[in-house]
Amino acid sequence: MRTMPAVLIVEDEPAIAELIAVNLRHNGFRPVWAMDSASAQRELDAALPDLILLDWMLPGESGLVLAKRWRSAARTQAIPLIMLTARGDEADRVAGLDAGADDYIAKPFSTKELLARVRAVLRRRTPEQAGEAITIGGLVLDPGTYRVSFEDRLLKLGPTEFKLLHYLMTHAERVHSRAQLLDKVWGDHVYIEERTVDVHVKRLREALAQAGAMVETVRGAGYRLTAQPIQTAAAAEKTGA
Repeated sequence: MRTMPAVLIVEDEPAIAELIAVNLRHNGFRPVWAMDSASAQRELDAALPDLILLDWMLPGESGLVLAKRWRSAARTQAIPLIMLTARGDEADRVAGLDAGADDYIAKPFSTKELLARVRAVLRRRTPEQAGEAITIGGLVLDPGTYRVSFEDRLLKLGPTEFKLLHYLMTHAERVHSRAQLLDKVWGDHVYIEERTVDVHVKRLREALAQAGAMVETVRGAGYRLTAQPIQTAAAAEKTGA
């Protein structure tokens, strides 16, 4: 029997939470409701959901604070997270994505759009698992074990950053526009803005640390992954430059 994906709804307005829960339930999901940060943490401590719908404005700690905390904790950092909020300005959307959200939806929203975003985020939660490990310039990605390392140091990547890196490494040295990356990495990108790509590339570079230089911005064109910066740095070190 197929298990229904569990969705933790962190929302302090009962009417909105009930509307979301009913629609999720009717579409094959198992909703769990928490009305504040404390009850949300209790639910997470008891069982990890497949996805979190997190309201920005909550009694006590804000959704932004919770997103940052859950993204920094090893146990919860890989859980897909969509922020729900009445704050629709670009700066707020970017703040939500920077805090670790995989997507962002402003109130009021249609339930059809919400369900589409939930499905899209869950689709990209698990990247392609087939295939052997890929190695480029000391950077190694193993789809089978879901591990990334650079010069034998294990790196921690979120699910979207892992899939983005997987695509860039399997298409190394090619330049990809934001629209192409949305199409190939996010899949159905009807509701995703191109700005989202920039936010996830920034998060990917930060997660890769020294190897982050391998993800290059090609002005006016997009992004590419190349081993050239690593090779150049290694050559300079050998010559003492």
